[in-house]
Parts: sequence; C-alpha cells; structure tokens
Amino acid sequence: MTTKIHSVIERLGISPINPSWSTGKNDDINVSSKKITSVSPVDMQDIASVGVISDDDFEKVIRTAKAAYTIWRDIPAPQRGQVLRDFGDTLRKHKKDLGTLVSYEMGKSLQEGYGEVQEMIDICDFAVGLSRQLYGLTIHSERPNHRMYEQWHPLGIVGIISAFNFPVAVWSWNAALALVCGNVCLWKPSEKTPISAVVCQKLLSSVLQNHELPDGISNLIHGGAEIGSKMTNDSRIALISATGSTKMGKAVATAVAARLGKTILELGGNNAMIITADADLDTALPAAVFGAVGTAGQRCTSTRRLIIHEDVYEEFKKKLVGAYKQINIGNPLDENNHMGPLIDKDAIQSYLNTIEAIKTEGGSFLVEGKVFKPTELGSDTYVQPCIAEVDPSFDIIKTETFAPILYIMKYKTLDEAIQIQNNVPQGLSSSIMTLNLREAEVFLSHKGSDCGIANVNIGTSGAEIGGAFGGEKETGGGRESGTESWKAYMRRQTNTINYSKEIPLAQGIKFDLS
Repeated sequence: MTTKIHSVIERLGISPINPSWSTGKNDDINVSSKKITSVSPVDMQDIASVGVISDDDFEKVIRTAKAAYTIWRDIPAPQRGQVLRDFGDTLRKHKKDLGTLVSYEMGKSLQEGYGEVQEMIDICDFAVGLSRQLYGLTIHSERPNHRMYEQWHPLGIVGIISAFNFPVAVWSWNAALALVCGNVCLWKPSEKTPISAVVCQKLLSSVLQNHELPDGISNLIHGGAEIGSKMTNDSRIALISATGSTKMGKAVATAVAARLGKTILELGGNNAMIITADADLDTALPAAVFGAVGTAGQRCTSTRRLIIHEDVYEEFKKKLVGAYKQINIGNPLDENNHMGPLIDKDAIQSYLNTIEAIKTEGGSFLVEGKVFKPTELGSDTYVQPCIAEVDPSFDIIKTETFAPILYIMKYKTLDEAIQIQNNVPQGLSSSIMTLNLREAEVFLSHKGSDCGIANVNIGTSGAEIGGAFGGEKETGGGRESGTESWKAYMRRQTNTINYSKEIPLAQGIKFDLS
C-alpha cells in the first residue's frame, strides 16, 4: 500500500494495521465471524475487512431502522433537508480523501474519484431544494362543496443495492432522495468496494449524531448475493433500488414482484454513439475516447459502439487509433494516467473471452487488446483498451462487457444508424454527433433513440444529477436522481374532503334510503 493511500485511509478513520472491524453503529450490530476483505485492483494490496451480516444481526438492523423511521418521518421535510445539507458540507471537507479512496479501492482515475464525491455533494444540494418542493396537486371535484387533493407520504425502509463501479455516488442518489422524502435506508454495497461505503456511513452517522438523530436512519450491511436475496424477499423493505447486471436485476424484480413490493432497477448498458457525415470530428473524438476508456470501460454508460457514416469512417478511424496511442494506462492515483485497472480477475477473463468471441465472429482489431504483466504496471488487472471493426449483425455486440472494448461499424443512412443503435437488448444511454439540426431532432424524436438518455454532441458517458438517470428495455426502466424521481421513494394518496351537509356520490349515482 502506497504511503499516500496509507495516510488517506488513516485520516478517514480506517486502520490499515488492524483492518478487521464491525460496520455497525453499535457494537452489538453486524458482528460476524465471516469477513470480506477489500483488495485494491491498483496493486492487489488489502485495504481493510468488514464483517458479513448474520441472520440475527439482519433482524436487529431491520428493527433499528423501523424504530428510527417513526422518528425521522415526523421531522418536517425542510428540516430533513438541513441534515442533507450538513452531510453535503461534510463531504466537501473530505472530498479529496474520499475521492482518493474511491480511486484506489475501485481503480478509477483520481479525477473520476473526485468527480464521484462531487456527485454526492451535488445530490445533497438537490435534496435540500427538494425538501421544500414535495408538491401534491389540488383537484377540482365534480361534487359540490367537495375538495380533492393529492399528497405524498414516505414508504418506510428503502433498500439500496449498489455496484462496484460507482462505490458511493449511486448510493447517494438514492439515499439523499429517500431520506429527504422521510424514509430510512438500508444499504448493501458491492462486496468488491465495501470500505468506501464504510467511510460514507461514518460521515453520515456523524451528521445524524450532531442533529441528535438515531443512527438507524441510515444502515449499512455487508455480504454477497445471499444478503441481497434476503433484502429483496423481505416485505418490511418497501422499495429495493438495485444497480448491477441485467441478470441480477431480473432476479431482484422477480423476488420483489412476488411480494408486490416496489423496485428501481438500473441495469446493463450497451451504449452507442452515432457519428454523422455532418459531425464535428474534433468534438466527437474526445467524447468517444473518454466514453470508451473512462473508468476502464466499467461504467453502465460507457461507449461500447461507434456507428460511423461511411463518408467519414476512414478519417475518424485514423483519428481514433491516433488518440488510443496517447492513452496513459497505470496507477490511477497518478493524475497523468487516463485509465486504471479492471476491478478483478473475473473482469479480466470476461475481457479476454469477448476478444476471442470477436475473432470467432470475424471481427478485426485496429488496436489489439492485451493484459499487462505485473512487472509492467504492478498488477495483472491492467489491460490495453482495444478497438474492433465489426459487422452490426455480430451477436457479441449485443452483449455488454464491462471492459474497454470499443466496436466500430459503418452506416449509410440515419434510419439505418438508428436501427443499428436500437437493435440491442439494453437501452440506457445514446448520443449523436452532428451539426445537422434535422438529424439531431430525428434522433431525439419517437422515431429515434429508444434509450432513457439521448444526447446531442456530447458522449454517452456521465450524467448530471439534475436529470433523471435510467434506461429502458433490459436496463430496467428505473429512474434515479433529478426531476420527479423523488416520487418513486414515496406513496401517493388521493384525498377528498366534503364540507357540505350532504353525501352526493360520484358520477351522479343516487342511493336513496328514505
């Protein structure tokens, strides 16, 4: 472990010397003999260990959360917003250290680590404003001297299952909105990145304590798929918000639907960028390259496919290959590097399997892929981002591989390009690069992209918290963060008040008892 990261985790309250601990707020919560040890893909060094929750401890956490809910829901929403505001300020104080830990534990570049913490700060700001805007509706009744309105109430316990690629930001999108709406949260982070989660929980706990509020408002548990299954099958958890693979999402959806619970699903992406003959190629190039290699291709919004007009195909291909020669791969804590490692050996094997599948289907490589030796970059989790020329009919391009593998292909007409883009099971993010207004508007119309996110002259990767984030088809249909996403964390109630001396029935129905 580098001296830099050693100092960082000590400032964040983690002891690298004796890294085994309980992640609960009290000594009698979450204690387990079974541990998960977080190993950094940067250098394969152990960071710290966390206890896997036992069945008995799970029950304790649920009881703690239910008790905290009865307190939290009674606090006026603007006051709940103040708690989120203070949490955002706490994150500002620890942004550099937490961002560095995220970078080291997950493997993303240091700037991306800082950016992830900034997303947390931004969603806290969003939640503060939202705390005074949980609006209902006033409705005109068809009956004289009646008033109708609609209001929103919290759900109770919101379960959050997050993925390794954004160890903290996606949790915050859910938690900030769920909390400001009056819910309490139960968070199971990825077992690949538990330590960043522990730090976030510690920071939020400190804010809750400063407000003399119970820790059970926010709860952190650790474990693998069996713990996720326990959450999804528990009817006391009103909503499960799950981020991960489509396979995982289908299992979550099935289990929660069986008990008629609620879900927010943020699943796989297989995102395409269309580059038209009217594109500014100098603008398209950095968008395409960052989209493909940022976070080592381990974003759900990573650019997987470039669909390039035949008139600019050769020119852009040369620019793309030239840009890939300039990508610096290595320790993400070095700000001169653009790309860090894949998360683990399983990701490496998936990368290699996909390369073989491309070759089997007849694809060719403009930039060959490879796994670097530990003697080259300090770990065997680093890979060469590669570019493959493929035909749109290839089966492999319909499958998401969480790795920096970019497919490029030609098209002739915009209708053909849109059809190629939409002809995959996933529907998260998409973009078109064009200076042609008509092309842009067609792409954004009902005849265009079938994705939850459709961009013009920016890439597929990344999102602002002001807009609802999510996708269609096998991406799950969920929406997190901005606009009206808060409604998913609340239950709607319609109210009718009769201030007359009669009981007129709706639709003019007569019911005479005289």
